[in-house]
Amino acid sequence: MSSNKTIVWFRRDLRIDDNPALAAAVKDGSIFPVYIWCPKEEGQFYPGRVSRWWLKQSLAHLEQSLKSLGAELTLIKTESTLSALLDCINATGATKVVFNHLYDPVSLVRDHSIKEKLAEVGISVQSYNGDLLYEPWEIYDEKGQAFTTFNAYWDRCLNMKTEPISLLPPWRLVPAAGTVERCSVEDLGLENESEKSSNALLGRGWSPGWSNADKILTEFVEKQLINYSKNRLKVGGNSTSLLSPYLHFGELSVRKVFQCARMKQILWKREQNSQGEESVTLFLKAIGLREYSRYLCFNFPFTHERSLLSNLRYFPWHADTNHFKAWRQGRTGYPLVDAGMRELWATGWMHNRIRVIVSCFAVKFLLLPWKWGMKYFWDTLLDADLECDILGWQYISGSLPDGHELERLDSPEIQGSKFDPEGEYVRQWLPELARMPTEWIHHPWDAPLTVLKAAGVELGLNYPKPIIDIDTARERLTQAIFKMWETEAAAKAATSDGMNEEVFDNSDGMETSAIPKIVLKEKSSCPTYSSNDQKVPSFHNGNNNGSLNRKRAKFVEEERLPADKLKNHDKEAGTSRGEEDLCSTAESSAKRQSTSTSRMSFSVPQSCSSSEGRPLQEYDSSELKRSWQEKIDLEQTSSKNGAMR
Repeated sequence: MSSNKTIVWFRRDLRIDDNPALAAAVKDGSIFPVYIWCPKEEGQFYPGRVSRWWLKQSLAHLEQSLKSLGAELTLIKTESTLSALLDCINATGATKVVFNHLYDPVSLVRDHSIKEKLAEVGISVQSYNGDLLYEPWEIYDEKGQAFTTFNAYWDRCLNMKTEPISLLPPWRLVPAAGTVERCSVEDLGLENESEKSSNALLGRGWSPGWSNADKILTEFVEKQLINYSKNRLKVGGNSTSLLSPYLHFGELSVRKVFQCARMKQILWKREQNSQGEESVTLFLKAIGLREYSRYLCFNFPFTHERSLLSNLRYFPWHADTNHFKAWRQGRTGYPLVDAGMRELWATGWMHNRIRVIVSCFAVKFLLLPWKWGMKYFWDTLLDADLECDILGWQYISGSLPDGHELERLDSPEIQGSKFDPEGEYVRQWLPELARMPTEWIHHPWDAPLTVLKAAGVELGLNYPKPIIDIDTARERLTQAIFKMWETEAAAKAATSDGMNEEVFDNSDGMETSAIPKIVLKEKSSCPTYSSNDQKVPSFHNGNNNGSLNRKRAKFVEEERLPADKLKNHDKEAGTSRGEEDLCSTAESSAKRQSTSTSRMSFSVPQSCSSSEGRPLQEYDSSELKRSWQEKIDLEQTSSKNGAMR
């Protein structure tokens, strides 16, 4: 075995099994495993209470596992991840750092910056795919453009040639000697005293940790997967896989999940078990939606702040904080919506279908900005996942070419009758309605006074009246859409080319926490590149042909050119990288920086092309409609958080 010393930087890959970065380091010599907690760098996306509880338990589990194999996990709390890594390098004499990829915009920026700075001091840095079946820069259409519809993307994925990969867990670890200032799991501060009593309840229903994840997967595949097609829409209870938090924290390999399900599908096909085959197909689509969420965030890294389709930038959102509060607290007067929001607050969990229903209510009934809902889900969900969160809320708000039509408004009353026909879910989370007859439980405002009195329900007192009636909500939504179209038409008429990047949706100026500025510095020459390395989005502001989604690999190759050739290359392309700063999407408009500024950042190009080669701004809702059956199929298989629940 080599005498090389390697820092293994754990993040959201808290497992021993099928961990590419860990496997590569073990093969190379001795290792120094480290987890770095830097609250300051989390910024806008600091994890919520239940998410931090899960992280704490998972780290304790990983710490014990590594220790049993011969290497201790070093936990560090710091204000700079880079400084912490340098401390580990200096303490151990390590010459290499390895980690697995993350794909959200904030992580992409941090990882890219850290990799450059470590390379500058002569440290080899290697990164690996430990989170996806396919890297986001591997899947493009025949024209080299990114897909903007899920079905086209997933069909391409399923038809890609791939070799099965299985990385066995190491049976022994050789620790790299070295001492750095470390802390215990408790010292990380992931859970304060006021949160412990509430968090104690979480341990009754969940068992974080990579080995527990394997048990959950095995039980689901062997006992529940076969009935997934008919059980997945049942709200309440464990009708779905419940794997999403394990996947988010990387306690479970998505490749392992996919391969286990595919083996079952092959077996059931031989046995001519059509229900089993259908169940696996639908389950794999749930995996696909998680993959697609990373794909969209990488290829369109502004989607955590702005809709993929441009029309919503003109939408007149109704930023009513009282309505937002009523929605959060489960006090809207619509039982199914309120039950879902109270379950979320109490447990950090909701069924996929309920996530769709409460999200639709916030966006379509109350006209609340979708970014408000996205942030609230991030703060409260046990399986909070930024990319999946973005996909879900953009899907619901009509921001995706294959998402909900913006004008579609579903009645919570009808949804309740369909997905909670006996009212059991509502009674569980709304005890004030526990005695309501099933006939009226999803629309108590229509119940006779005698029925309400017998059930002990006083509308407006112990249970609220509807915050808005359905007819009024539909009228307001229609008016808002017409106003959006009028504003969009006026904006296009005011510009010669029909594009006006100065106009944004009116939620930009609302009182919300600022989203961290996302900035990439120019890539320096780094001797540590490999085929496994993380690619980064790189958009050319001088490219006005409307084509955003070229293969990222091509851009990365361009960035590896020597400085003098790169300068000439950029001049030929009509773009001088040293003279432009592509501003973060957190900025209200693109601003040209001085010639001394060489920073680059994720930006919104003047036009974003779909996989069909048309600018996304050219689409209107009538062109994006699919048949009713296709819409139902996608909705029933889509996951509000993009992963298996």
